[in-house]
Amino acid sequence: MVVVALVGSAGRGQAQVSVSIGINLPAPPSFVIVPGTPVAYAPAVPANYFFYGSQYYVFTNGGWYVGPTYRGPWVVVAPEYIPLPILTVPVKYYRAPPPPWKKWKREAPPQWDPAWGHEWKKAHKEYEKEQKAYEKAVRKEAKERR
Repeated sequence: MVVVALVGSAGRGQAQVSVSIGINLPAPPSFVIVPGTPVAYAPAVPANYFFYGSQYYVFTNGGWYVGPTYRGPWVVVAPEYIPLPILTVPVKYYRAPPPPWKKWKREAPPQWDPAWGHEWKKAHKEYEKEQKAYEKAVRKEAKERR
């Protein structure tokens, strides 16, 4: 069941709607920083639950939601408005990855193009550069461990 209620203001020319996403936490979750990023994830929460830039982010059912507190209220956010550091978090930090992701490299960011098409990248011109830099850093770290 989805509960919808209007939220006070609109941003970037879009009406914002508060949505129930089925995550009800009794207390703030513990967060761990994703190595090499400014993003934190909640390993004990059985959801793709992140914290970045004083906002909480959840990826579920193929979409992104953002909220000002760990309990929301949650607002649906278009992919082009999700901060790049969130989009480049490796798959292994998603606690509930969608089934198609299980075939992907766990150390790499999700492959957003199949879901959102190439158009979304125009809003995140730096995405490919960031993704390549991250993959290079992972390879370097692995090489140093040998």
